[in-house]
Amino acid sequence: MTTFRTISKLTLIGVTLAAFGGCADMTPKQRNTAIGAGVGAVGGAVLTEGSALGTLGGAAVGGVIGNVTTKGH
Repeated sequence: MTTFRTISKLTLIGVTLAAFGGCADMTPKQRNTAIGAGVGAVGGAVLTEGSALGTLGGAAVGGVIGNVTTKGH
């Protein structure tokens, strides 16, 4: 089970980093929403020891915070 969690965390980190590379032509609001979702997913995964529900919940909360705290479109 520990190997699965390690692979899951590394995959999540890799996907997050790849998503950040695609943020170049986004508006600031879109970029901050994506970054918030990525950071929230990692935070949720860490806090819940890799729980899928915690990861998704963290992504949702982070995305909302990134979106709401950014002015503009």
